[in-house]
Amino acid sequence: MPRIVLKVDVDTLRGTREGVPNLARLCERFDARATFLFSLGPDHTGWAMRRVFRPGFLRKVSRTSVVEHYGIRQLMYGVLLPGPDIGRRAAADMRAIQQAGLECGIHTWDHVYWQDNVRQRPREWTVAQMQRSYERFCDIFGTPPPTHGAAGWQMNDHAFEQIDAWGMRYASDGRGHEPYFPVVAGRALTHVQIPTTLPTLDEVLGTDGIDTGNIAAWLLKHTEHITHDQVFTLHAELEGQKLAPVFEQLLAGWRAQGHTFATMGDYHATLNRETLPAYPVAWGEIPGRAGELIVQPG
Repeated sequence: MPRIVLKVDVDTLRGTREGVPNLARLCERFDARATFLFSLGPDHTGWAMRRVFRPGFLRKVSRTSVVEHYGIRQLMYGVLLPGPDIGRRAAADMRAIQQAGLECGIHTWDHVYWQDNVRQRPREWTVAQMQRSYERFCDIFGTPPPTHGAAGWQMNDHAFEQIDAWGMRYASDGRGHEPYFPVVAGRALTHVQIPTTLPTLDEVLGTDGIDTGNIAAWLLKHTEHITHDQVFTLHAELEGQKLAPVFEQLLAGWRAQGHTFATMGDYHATLNRETLPAYPVAWGEIPGRAGELIVQPG
């Protein structure tokens, strides 16, 4: 049976301190390997409220109960409260994941700042942001990061090139259907992009009668007869907290379907890089998510 690659995006201080340990316990219980991608700098979650006028943002907020999942205090970071430094406040929580044998990588330095700005920013800004996260990761873990997964699936050409400059062999910065080499300015880069292939819970909740009581069954129906490995992105702030019972149902259901679980590194190790296709970096929309993000053509 195909494997489910579990990719955990960790956006906030609360998600790192509360959601990450909860997810680690679930992974241990189901013998599930996963990749945790950490936000390593300031938590400015409250800045995200500036997206209120973007098409689709209010609709997504109303469907996914942002206040319930993130909490009032979290939503004040960067607005009425200073943004706490996640890497300094929660380094021990991050190291515990590495010590548990799970893969750790970079999500971003400042989640909201990156997600809202990177598409239009020049190389100097991009590299500076990425280097801060890289250096903080090395400080926390004592080793270079093996992989990267962009906040909000937002990138630019310079960011893709920086992944190559770091010598990373694989990353997961967009959405798509199969691993591929990204093409920037007509040149195929050397790292493999492993795109998220399955819809995320927050994209599906509240649509077509789907709620927390039936969403696990809905997603399991979509993986019952798949023939290729799939990448599922979850969030420490959602599946690690209020939606933990749903994620537990998914783990049990996937195991019952015969699936095993893998990190991004596990998955990359099975790929034949000589046969992978190359696609140009592209932007597009995903149902249930506001705005454009990195997508794989085809």
